[in-house]
Amino acid sequence: MVFLLFWCFTASSAERVVTAASDPWPPFTDLDHPNQGLSLEVVRAALGTEGYEVTMRFVPWARAEEGARQGVYDIVPNAWMTAERERIFFFSEPYVENRIVFIRRKGEPFKYDGLESLKGFVVGVIRGYGYEESFLQASGFVREEASDFLTNIRKLLAGRIDMTLEDEMVARRLLADGDGEYAEKIEFVAEPLVVKNLYVVCGLSNPRHREIIEAFNRGLRSIRADGTYDKIMFSYGLP
Repeated sequence: MVFLLFWCFTASSAERVVTAASDPWPPFTDLDHPNQGLSLEVVRAALGTEGYEVTMRFVPWARAEEGARQGVYDIVPNAWMTAERERIFFFSEPYVENRIVFIRRKGEPFKYDGLESLKGFVVGVIRGYGYEESFLQASGFVREEASDFLTNIRKLLAGRIDMTLEDEMVARRLLADGDGEYAEKIEFVAEPLVVKNLYVVCGLSNPRHREIIEAFNRGLRSIRADGTYDKIMFSYGLP
């Protein structure tokens, strides 16, 4: 009887743990931040109101996405919506916006004016990221993959690509974390490619997908109402 009660308690406790996975993408997922980044603070606060504990695994993006699809991890806390992802993930309500901008070498005249303005250029992208389908399908320019943003910046400064793109907040944070050599040599293009919502996602193959995401949605509404959400945003310099 004691063993049975212990097993039931352990199983119940395990069901209240949610495993998140993502690559480092500061300030949203941040290895060096004591709270592991804005996304984790929002997710932990929201799910905490529903009695859940969240653990975090930092892995390459493609592994995080595939792991969540298979149910190895419960959630990816910082995903954009794409048609492909809608087929394999259950999406939360959005909780923040990302402004995806082009980055060029300083002094170069490029201005973004629709996909046609990219004609003839080589654009550095990150493998597995959920860019706009129109951007991925457009012809007339080359999309060259790399594993991460700073690799693309190095390729940009070496002249191997003409520009790259990233969420503006993420790019500024990653550049600021360096020694300053990159930031002095690049600049941001004013017109964004797109402004995208950020979501928490759970694989449809995960039997808990609806439970976890609906709990997050309820918790998100709670922390918006009690001011917790605004405090988190303010701590990261967001209105």
